[in-house]
This record gives sequence, structure tokens and C-alpha cells, in this order.
Amino acid sequence: WMEQEQERGITITSAATTCFWKEHHINIIDTPGHVDFTVEVERSLRVLDGSVTVLCAKGGVEPQSETVWRQANKYKVPRMCYINKMDITGANFYHVVDMIRERLKANAVPIQLPIGAESDFKGIIDLVKMKAYIYLDDIGNDIQEIEIPDDMKEKAAQYRQDLCEHLAEVDDSLLEKFLEGDEFTEEEIKSTIRISTIENKMVPVVCGTSYRNKGVQKLLDAIVDYMPSPLDVPAIKGTNPNNDEDDERIASDDAPFSALAFKIMTDPFVGRLCFVRVYSGKISTGSAVYNTVKGTRERFGRILLMHANHREDVDELATGDIGAVVGIKNSTTGDTLCDEKNPIILESMVFPEPVIRVAIEPKTKVGQEKMGIALSKLAEEDPTFKAYTDEETGQTIIAGMGELHLEIIIDRLKREFKV
Repeated sequence: WMEQEQERGITITSAATTCFWKEHHINIIDTPGHVDFTVEVERSLRVLDGSVTVLCAKGGVEPQSETVWRQANKYKVPRMCYINKMDITGANFYHVVDMIRERLKANAVPIQLPIGAESDFKGIIDLVKMKAYIYLDDIGNDIQEIEIPDDMKEKAAQYRQDLCEHLAEVDDSLLEKFLEGDEFTEEEIKSTIRISTIENKMVPVVCGTSYRNKGVQKLLDAIVDYMPSPLDVPAIKGTNPNNDEDDERIASDDAPFSALAFKIMTDPFVGRLCFVRVYSGKISTGSAVYNTVKGTRERFGRILLMHANHREDVDELATGDIGAVVGIKNSTTGDTLCDEKNPIILESMVFPEPVIRVAIEPKTKVGQEKMGIALSKLAEEDPTFKAYTDEETGQTIIAGMGELHLEIIIDRLKREFKV
């Protein structure tokens, strides 16, 4: 939604949005793929319960995919893979599945197969239901369920067998059925895929083409069916600041309130926004909370659900919710906000040090003060960006994760802050 993103056609800042699918409430954070914006991935993986790794059907696993995968490993985030752009020249679903296994060392298990590829991509085979779904229009609205085409039956049976074999290894009751040659029910398959995914024993693989809205509906179904809800993940660990002993919070609305601030942003309309992920309890507008890292009290002025750059006011946030709060003044990325009577410090995040430095100066003396304010706001938003004055030369130095990173910072200084 940033102008710089629209011009370049890439994601630069992680954008949070909330949507509903089949009566399930899904919080989504879209993160950048470019190596310069690693901080956005790090902070998002820290607060998410599951992730969908989007791979190109032609390019497959790229070096940055490996970096992001390692970050997800660090936080033990259950994940699935979505192989996108099945309609482009050179798309090869099976090759990408092999790459996931070889390069990411992941147990990639397809739960769908594509029907056709490149310009012949028509739809998908659901290996759980053993049905085919074809798209009759170019925007993915007209979907028809059919029997699996004859020329795909053998391949579908083989991949279904592989899926069942994996599930039998996870669940002893299914192992008996498998050895006796009995068919698994759809419910058994779904529940075991879910358990296996949440325990990081398998990575379900689905496919589609987002541009034409094909396969996206099935991807959302899979997210609801197989990705963990806040209740499926273990209690969040932390320490009690009063005695430095280990503590934890279970995911329940009845537990004492605890949340992690994972992003600070300046919104042109509402000012300073603090994005939080609620781990336990609930909080309503106007409530006071305690920042255990800074030792300060904060107040939740307004609570917003963000849809990229659109805002929706809500009265409260409950366990598992992600929202943006107006009125938080002193908290920064990685701080814990909680109930003052039941303090806890949740595990924070570690960010890499900058790798590239550039000296900048405004064109006029008037711009100096403006630039100083702007740089401190940008540094607050982005923990991998630093600005300081070189003692020897007196120049203002900005430091970041790469050329593109600093290019965007300079662009924002000019556009947003009018330096």
C-alpha cells in the first residue's frame, strides 16, 4: 500500500490485515521477500502461529526463501507451502516440491496436484477428497467439482498413497488401517494432517495462481483446516520481572492480559501506531496496561484492525488477536504490555546490525531539524535502521541492511517528511 511498493511492485513493510473465511477469523501479515527487509519477516514470524511460504512455480526455492525458512525454524512456526503462478511459462509443480525437500530439508507432502500447467492450467485435484476442481472462467469465480480426469488418475492415486503413508507414520491407529489396506476417512486424514503440521512433522503443499484467483479458495480452506489456532500452540514463555523466574501465559481470554508490541508505525491520519499481538486475556479501549521492559504505564486510546492502510475501530482485542493501538507513547518493538498486577516479560526479538552506511545532508539549514525528527521516527519503526552523527566529520550517517533499504529511507524522507 506504500507508494514505493506500488511503484516497484514489491512488499517493503509488513502489512497486517484481518479477514473471515467460513466463519473463521484469520489474521494475516504479508511480509517482504527482499533480503534488505529481513526485519519485517523476523518480527512477523515472532508473533504468528503459522506461516504460508509462497513460492514461484518457475523459480521455486530461491536464496531468500532459505533465509526466511531458517527464521521460521528459529521460532518453530508450523508452515505450509503455496506454489503460485502455475499459469506462467516454465511452471513445474513437481520440480518445486523436490526443491522444498532438497533445499529446505522439509517433509513436503502435496495435498493437491495441478491439472495442467502454464497456459493449460485448468484446476486442481484435492488428494484429501479425491475430487477435481476446474475453473471455468479467468477470474476464479466459476468452480466446478468433477471426477479426477482419466489421464491423472494414476498419478493422483500414487500421491494419495504417499500422503496416507506419511499420516500412518504419525498416527498408530491409522498405521493399522494402512497395513490392512483399509481406506482412511476424510475426517481422519484432515485431523492427522493438522496434528502433523502443527507438530512440524510435515509441510502440506498446495498450488494455484493468485493473479487469476485460482486455487486461492482451496488455500484458505487449507489454512483453516491445518494451520494452528492460538489454542493449538503451547503456552507462551516469559519471565516474572519481580523474581526473574520462568513464567508462562496460556492462550485464554480468562488469563491475565499479556501482549507483545512487534511494530511501531507512523500513520499520516492517526499518528503513532503500535501493533500488538495478544497472547492471553483481553483488553478494551481506554484500559491501562504496564510495559514491563520500560517499567512504564501506557493507555490504549483507540484500538484498530488494520486492512493494509484502511482502519476499522474495535472496542476490544482478545487472545490471538493482532491489532494496532493509538495512544501508546513509550513502547517500542519487542516490549511486553501486560496487566500490572500480573507482570511478565515475554521473549523479545533479536535484530541484525546494519551492513551498509551512507552520509546524507539536507539541502537547507531549515531541513536539518526536520530531518532529525524524521530519522528518529524512521529508526523507531525499523530496528535495523540506525542514524547517527559522525564525530570526526560532523556528517549525519544512516545505516541499514542494503542499498534498496537506504534508497527507500531516503525516498520516504523526501516524500513523507518533506525533507
